[in-house]
Amino acid sequence: MQIGFIGLGKLGLDCAEVFAEKHTVRGYDIYPRSSDTVKVCDIDEVVNESEWIFIAVPTPHEEGYDGSVPSSHMTPKDFGHDAVKASIEAVNKHARTPKKIVLISTVLPGTTRRHFITLLDKKHQFLYNPYLIAMGSVKWDMVNPEMIMIGTEDGNPNALANELVEIYKSIMQNNPRYEIGTWDECEAIKIFYNTFISAKVGLVNMVQDFAMKIGNINVDVVTNALARSTMRIMGPKYMTAGMGDAGACHPRDNIALRWLAQEYDIGYDLFDTVMHAREIQAENLAKFLVAEAKQRGMSVVIHGKAYKPDVPYCIGSYSTLVGHYVKQMGFNVRYVDPLADDPTEVVSELIGPCVILWAHDRQITYEYTGEQTKTQAYCPIHKGSVIVDPWRKLASTDDYQVIHYGNTRGR
Repeated sequence: MQIGFIGLGKLGLDCAEVFAEKHTVRGYDIYPRSSDTVKVCDIDEVVNESEWIFIAVPTPHEEGYDGSVPSSHMTPKDFGHDAVKASIEAVNKHARTPKKIVLISTVLPGTTRRHFITLLDKKHQFLYNPYLIAMGSVKWDMVNPEMIMIGTEDGNPNALANELVEIYKSIMQNNPRYEIGTWDECEAIKIFYNTFISAKVGLVNMVQDFAMKIGNINVDVVTNALARSTMRIMGPKYMTAGMGDAGACHPRDNIALRWLAQEYDIGYDLFDTVMHAREIQAENLAKFLVAEAKQRGMSVVIHGKAYKPDVPYCIGSYSTLVGHYVKQMGFNVRYVDPLADDPTEVVSELIGPCVILWAHDRQITYEYTGEQTKTQAYCPIHKGSVIVDPWRKLASTDDYQVIHYGNTRGR
């Protein structure tokens, strides 16, 4: 197939390169990009030399709404749609023949019908097709999805949707299910999928909070029992208590759904509760770090500032949320992270023994891909340091003590 991508950013380029393994792919971005498999060219060539055009541009929140600092007190707002609208207008302007348009950007339910379709020239065909992908594992996620969502105007499978299914079958490594619905239904499936995960992480971290308060509880005993309870309540994924939900998608999706709940006068705001709980859980962890640091006369260091291992992005980082509360308590905090795109307070070497929050655990983050490599310390750890491990995987050594946050058996 001749496939074009508008948007070759953090996610779009990897997605385009996956398609390029089996198809001819051209791509355009407003910033300079390069690829060994995707032909990066101007917008006119992308549009007119491609039969299918995938729009993979960002739908950002305003600054401060990503979840890396407290946001539950802020006025709820929708995502930004300017980049999507500009992409649609570019297709209208340059296309000399009818095109098959696929939007993969995350938006709130009702957005496509209210804001995008009215802009699209009627000679083009349109599908809404959001992805379940994550930074650090985009290419694996792309070809091993749990499901593929394809939105049509009336929610019925049509020839265009069936064509898209066949394209995906050519690149899949697993055999995902295909969920066909209206544009609005697929918008809802994607964003509620993300917010279900946020709620799930919030619940298991609530168990962790109780373990720390009550004592004689290992949170893993509790959450492992719940994770195996697949008859009524859940499956095992996202059932390890640790750092809170983070990243460029999940926190901001909850924040955006707060806006949608107000826009449609639902009468309650569960998403505010989820985000508020996330912030209190981060504050509880910060209090523990500060208490340990004061008791020992040490400084606080957070091992991992980006929102997950192996990525540079600090957007939506739970580490910086915890760090916010540490600083709010009048205590200095430093981060160590070789990739963080925000260098503020990031150090490459530690000075003396510290209380270290082990925020990054590679194996837990990527184990669903089959990855078994554990996170190595980003810098040497001084003898006498204390590591607070919210994943409860590290072991104490002669050089440093490890505290398993969430396991209070015998305490």
